[in-house]
Amino acid sequence: MEERLKIAVFIDYDNIEIGVKSTLGREFDVSAVLEGLKERGEIVTKIAYANWGRQASATRALTEYGVQMVQRDPSPRGDKNGADINLALDALEMAFTRDHINAFTIVSGDSDFMALVEKLKQYNKRVFIVGGKAFTSTILQRNCHEFISYESLLGPARQPQQRGSGQQHKQPRERRADALPLEHALPLLERAMSALERREVKAQLGLLKSTMLQLDPAFSERDYGTSAFSDLVQRLAAAGHVRLHKREGGFVVERVEAVAPPALSREDAMPLLRSVLEDNRQFLSVGMPAKELGALFRAAHPGFSLQEYGFTEFEEVLNLAQDKGLVRNEADAERGLRVFPGTELDARGEEGGRRSGEEATGEEAGGAEAVEVAAAVEEPAKKTRRRRPTGARKSSGARRRSSRSRKPATPAGSLFVE
Repeated sequence: MEERLKIAVFIDYDNIEIGVKSTLGREFDVSAVLEGLKERGEIVTKIAYANWGRQASATRALTEYGVQMVQRDPSPRGDKNGADINLALDALEMAFTRDHINAFTIVSGDSDFMALVEKLKQYNKRVFIVGGKAFTSTILQRNCHEFISYESLLGPARQPQQRGSGQQHKQPRERRADALPLEHALPLLERAMSALERREVKAQLGLLKSTMLQLDPAFSERDYGTSAFSDLVQRLAAAGHVRLHKREGGFVVERVEAVAPPALSREDAMPLLRSVLEDNRQFLSVGMPAKELGALFRAAHPGFSLQEYGFTEFEEVLNLAQDKGLVRNEADAERGLRVFPGTELDARGEEGGRRSGEEATGEEAGGAEAVEVAAAVEEPAKKTRRRRPTGARKSSGARRRSSRSRKPATPAGSLFVE
């Protein structure tokens, strides 16, 4: 029997609050996070870190849910990592002193917590990350045990289900318009089934999902417009991608044939974004709103589909681009998400500028060299034309006789013809 999880929740409130507000345009709802975590285990402690003098409106909701609020007093220099350090120290102390706590949840999108995640995993603790897909570092998403997107906690799964139908099998909900194509789940499903086959274990639904989460902690069936993993597998079976059999009181998934990966991946969108960034570098230097950049991107690539590349919104493209170093995203509660050039884009720009300068310098040097060669060729000709015989001036008749008797010695193809 699997050990029940005892979960400690640590909330970087300043980070998650401004991330939700800048990307989703709404207030952070702590109840959505706590209700989603209750599906995975028992919450034994809840701590939030922030400068509560600036978050007075949020304290009532946190108090109602029993969240301990730790005051983060900023230093005169305005250190932005104060809450990160306090959170990391408290989490490590709890890992050392509370043996019954076997799972930790970090509610934040800050990649600075990567070191804390790795340390907790070394101490055999299960680590969940809760954050928005548009502002949580993809590095953090891929290196925890499970990434829980804040958007999925607000989806139809949290809405009350209708009762009284008396039917054992519910009709599946209509898939969302922004849901990813089912085919995007096939490569991960294929990898998980291959891993189970090597272990000679049947691909039961629960084991299959846990294996998929081990391979990709950011996987969520809700991204495909389904509220349960069984619903996703049923849709894949209806489309003919897998076979679903009921055996030994549960369902077992079997492959139909080798599944080819989708033609497009998230990384394939980066060259398209790079071209738009390079064309609008002057606007990025002062910070461009993400919505305006999205409009420019769609104008430059009108046939681009977010879902075909594995995204549900354009901010996710920018989030991946930030981890690639193409952009630097700054969340602003009032003005929304703003985009600046990243280190990779700046480096390419400087390299391009140096190359252009070298080409210009080469052209100038080449032009100067051509002028010198032309001058060297022209100078003897000028001397030849200006040479006069010494002594008395010849008469016109003598000059005519001299010119008739002396034939020009200019070879064929010469540059100068007298």
